[in-house]
Amino acid sequence: MRVSVIGGSTVTDQEYDRAYEVGRLLGDAGHEVVCGGRTGVMEAACRGASETGGHTIGILPGTDRHSANRYVDTAIATGLGNARNPLVVRNGDAVIAVDGGTGTLSELGHALDFGRPVAGLGTHTIDGVAGIEHVETPADAIEYVERARE
Repeated sequence: MRVSVIGGSTVTDQEYDRAYEVGRLLGDAGHEVVCGGRTGVMEAACRGASETGGHTIGILPGTDRHSANRYVDTAIATGLGNARNPLVVRNGDAVIAVDGGTGTLSELGHALDFGRPVAGLGTHTIDGVAGIEHVETPADAIEYVERARE
């Protein structure tokens, strides 16, 4: 399964570690990681997946595929800026959100519009909007998206 991991480009050490663990668990389980290909949550998840031999895909905002973080295996340059956000979540079968700002918020909206199961780790809580399963640990997030895709 491909799992889109979304979240902030600037993160605390705790958020980085949490995203790293998400990537590591996804890689261990044989899942691919799709992300925005840059820093923060994206880098941490790619690093975790890469260190287990998992495959990582970065859908980049700019036109230079070499601008991806060093843990991205397949870099896709779009030249779309944040308009690439729907592509990040469209290319995953499920979504795990770690932390995040307004870009993550837009990706969450797209993920819900596309009918993707979404696990949230310390991410946005949106009153009146159903569909984000808020979980406590990276393992809980993986378990939820695997169960939701069965």
